[in-house]
Amino acid sequence: MVKKSDKYVNDGRLSYRAPDYLGDLSSRLWRKVTVFLEETIAVNRIDANLVEMYCTQYEIYRHSYDHIKEHGEVQAIYKPVQDYEGNVVDTVFQGFKRNPMTMIYSDSVKNLNKIGSELGLTPKSRAELNELARNVIDEENSSANQMKEFFADEED
Repeated sequence: MVKKSDKYVNDGRLSYRAPDYLGDLSSRLWRKVTVFLEETIAVNRIDANLVEMYCTQYEIYRHSYDHIKEHGEVQAIYKPVQDYEGNVVDTVFQGFKRNPMTMIYSDSVKNLNKIGSELGLTPKSRAELNELARNVIDEENSSANQMKEFFADEED
């Protein structure tokens, strides 16, 4: 039995089934994104890594957002006050520090935008891809017309 090359598995298309190692949120998004991508633009199996990164970044985004909702954007800092035996007898408020999850949230939003743009998942990138496709079609039509004219001239 001859094994198919990886690029020909599933006719070179993305699988609607998410990889087993993705988390729950990532897997659910995978199913939504692959259906959308297959219906709107030409994606191939080779794009699976980008789709995977997009889905995992979404899961990170959601988890970090949930953490921020629960704990806030900033966290209070308290300094313990100890007695002569080292026992904490009080705490003194020192101010606030940024919740580290806000940086993770920010990074994941940037990554989602970048990867989503590469996949055509943003309005701007879809418009650019549609324009590119129109230009290719116009160019092909123009080339075809030129060839027709050339051969028409040859026949005369």
